[in-house]
Formats: sequence, C-alpha cells, structure tokens
Amino acid sequence: MSSQEPKTALRRPSSSGSYNAPDAFQHLNDGTAGLSVDDADDRLETRTTTTSPSPPVREARRRSAAAPTYDIPDDWANLDELAATSPVENVAEAPIYRHRSLEQIRSRDHEEREMRRAEPEHDNTAQLADVEPVDEKGEQHVSRLATQIYTISYLIFFAIWGTLARVGLSALTTFPGEPVVFSVLWANFGGSLIMGFLSEDRMLFRYEWGMPTYDQLLARAKANGNGNGNGSASSGQRDQVIDLVAAKKAHLATKKTIPLYIGLATGFCGSFTSFSTFIKDIFLALSNEMVTPELGTPSRNGGYSFMALLAVVIVTVSLSLAGLILGAHLAIALERFMPSIPYTLTRKILDPLGVLLGWGCWLGAILMAIFPPHNKWRGEILFALVFAPLGCLGRFYLAIYLNGKVASFPLGTFTANIFGTAILGMSWDIAHARIGGLAGCQVLQGIEDGFCGCITTISTWVAELNSLERRHSYIYGFSSVGAALAVMIAIMGGLRWSDGFSALICVS
Repeated sequence: MSSQEPKTALRRPSSSGSYNAPDAFQHLNDGTAGLSVDDADDRLETRTTTTSPSPPVREARRRSAAAPTYDIPDDWANLDELAATSPVENVAEAPIYRHRSLEQIRSRDHEEREMRRAEPEHDNTAQLADVEPVDEKGEQHVSRLATQIYTISYLIFFAIWGTLARVGLSALTTFPGEPVVFSVLWANFGGSLIMGFLSEDRMLFRYEWGMPTYDQLLARAKANGNGNGNGSASSGQRDQVIDLVAAKKAHLATKKTIPLYIGLATGFCGSFTSFSTFIKDIFLALSNEMVTPELGTPSRNGGYSFMALLAVVIVTVSLSLAGLILGAHLAIALERFMPSIPYTLTRKILDPLGVLLGWGCWLGAILMAIFPPHNKWRGEILFALVFAPLGCLGRFYLAIYLNGKVASFPLGTFTANIFGTAILGMSWDIAHARIGGLAGCQVLQGIEDGFCGCITTISTWVAELNSLERRHSYIYGFSSVGAALAVMIAIMGGLRWSDGFSALICVS
C-alpha cells in the first residue's frame, strides 16, 4: 500500500463482534495465509484504488485500519501457525507469481505496528472521518482478558484431543506386516494436512472477516473484464489481483485474532503431530532398535543403519510437506461446499463451552489419574492427557516470546522441539534403564506421549519450512533435525551403546 493512502476503519455488519485479541497472536505461524502478490501488484493496487477503490479493497482498508480495535499485544504475533504464508499462494493461477516469504510478512507486520503506534489519536480520528458510521449497539467486543481465557481454554481442550488422536492413530497403524514401522508418520501427515486446510480455508470463519469467497472474487473479475478492448491489461485482470490481495489481507488480519482458530491450528494440529517422536524414531533406526512387529530386530551393519536414518527423515519430512500442500488444495476444492460458523454460535455458545470443556476435561483427567485403579489403560492414555496441555501451552508461550527474535529462524518453535526431544530422551532412558521395576513408569509414558508430544510439533515446523526463503528454510530444517538428533544421541546413546536398553517394566 502507498503511504499516501488514507486509512479507514472497519465497518462490521450489525450482528458482528470483535475479539480484543492480544497483539502477540500476530506471531503465530500456524496456518495464516500470507500475500501472494509481487511488488508490481502492490503498485497496481495503489495506482488503481487511489481514484476509485473497489468494495473489497475499501473493506480491506477498513479492516486494516481497525486492527487496533482488536487490542492485540505485539508478542502474540510470533505464533508461526498464524503468520506463515499459505501453502498454495497462487490460488488464481496467475501467470506472473512471486512468493511472499515469512520473513517479508514479519517485517511488514512489524512496520505496520510501529506506524500504528506512532500515529497520534487525533490523526486517527481525522482519518476515520470519511467512514460510514458504525452501529455501536450491534457490535459485541470481547475484552483482552476474555480473549486470552478463550484461547487458552481452546488450547487445553484441543491439546487433549490432539493427543488422543495421535495415540489412537498410532495404535491403529501398529500391526504385524505394517508397511511403515514408525507409526507416528500417520499423525504427522494427518496433522500437516489439517494445518494446510486451515491455512487456505476462507469459509469456516467467513463471517469473522466479512469478505467474499474466491469463487465470487474471480467471477466478479471476469465480469468486469468483459468488453475491454484496449491492448493493456484488462480491468478484470486488475480487479482480480486487487480483490485477491484485499481478501488475503483481510483474512490474514482477522484470522490471527480468533481463539477457536488458534485452538485448532496451534492446539490440535500442534499436538496431533510430534517432532520429538520423529527424532526418537531416527535414533532408533540409527541404533537398530526399531522393532518390527513380525520380524523383531534383525542384525545389520552401520551402513544399513545410516540408510534407515535417511529413510525416516526423508519419508517423514516429505509426506508432512505433501500433507500440508494437499490440505491447502482440499480447502480450495471444497470452498463452495464448506459451511461458515455464525457469529452467534462462536460468541455465545462455542467460546463459553470451550472454557467449560477445556478446563473440565483437564481437571477430570487429573482426578482420574490420582484415584485408583491405575491399570494399563490409565498408564498409556490418562497420564498423557494430564501432561498434554502443559506441553501445548509451553510451545504456545515459547512461540510468543521467541519466534519474533529472528525473522529467518523461528527460535520459539526450534526451542520447543529441542527441549521436548531432550525430555523424551531422558524419559525413555529412565523407563528402559536396568534398574529393575519403576513405579513411575506410567508417568514417564505420559510425559513422552503427552508433554513431549504436545510441546513439539511437525505441522508448525513444515509450515515454517514452506514459508521461509529457500536458503533460510534449508538452514532451519537441517539445524532442527541435526540439533535434535545430537541431543537425542547425547542422552540416549550413552545408555544404548553401554549397558543397552532393557525391556520396559511398569509396576502398577
């Protein structure tokens, strides 16, 4: 946008509401679409809308100028689930296309926030003079405290269900003769697919951002382009670029402030996938400890162990990236069939229900873990549900405070993945050490499946790999896997190549 363009305020429908979401939500990289236009498109938008802006552009301007009404703390903008670019940015299949990286989006968001802070209040009032009046009685503002409560409650609730989905899917995919022996691959692929769908989806929260769908935008562009006989770019083509840019901007600005969306992207997808288990599978493959249900552990030399390591890395990363892109394609293909969640359902029912279910389910899991009987089912599942919200919230706050430190290297996600991998390695060692029975074996299993599985994530990691500039993406990817594997070897390798792992013994 040109710096000379007047800023306007968002005019919501009378039935709409707005969240007072913290500014730090802007750093969530879990699935928020970025802009897919190049600098020429930006200049085209500026040149075209200066004299006669189209309705989508005016709406996007209003929403952009109304960002302070969400009252979002700056550090919440570091969540890469929400800041990462869309896996399929060129939705209109334009012949000229330029990728907008995560670093560019972070830089632009930072500049816009700084400019917004520097603007005096009286200047803002003057800039809003040309906006149609808003029906204040119809707006439903949600305070910052309530927004934080809703967001944390959704994170707790979806962390529990993400853990249940991962452990359950792992049990379903472990059987004699299974084609893939590292069963967490299914969860990593599925979680990345859901992340890609949420990244590209424009329908579930359509009433939150108030913009037309892509089908409507493209149809409008084609209609406007009919009858244009000049030799330059048609007005329909210009409108298509402008409308898609406006839609992307409006959706990006609003999606970061929706607690339910943050719960789905950061809570469920992040907890459904597990980076620490992925690294554990790499170590087990490297050390010839990955047992197949049918063949046991055959002997092999170091060369085959290295090939096994490459197999786990290549298959997991490739399928997770493929799932991310496939999910985005599904969102585009199913857009006309996807329902939208009404304002009333979200504000009046889902948000309060999320608080009740989130904290209620967590409290119920804690009480069931405290009181007997402590049988095998409780040892494998229940303790994981107790520790899952702690891991999810830990990843959430690490992303908030660290992801914005280095634009080209998501330090928060990196720290969460390495820390969770270290904790899993220590838990695995204690549970498999030759020290006889261990009364806390159920707790250790819960830490591995719950805390470590939720504080580490593959879905956010591959979303960041897909969004960063190519060189930074390779540096970040290799650094994450290399550092985590080095930590795992340092923790588990000493036991594996000295006394060796004993059979897992749990004492009820």
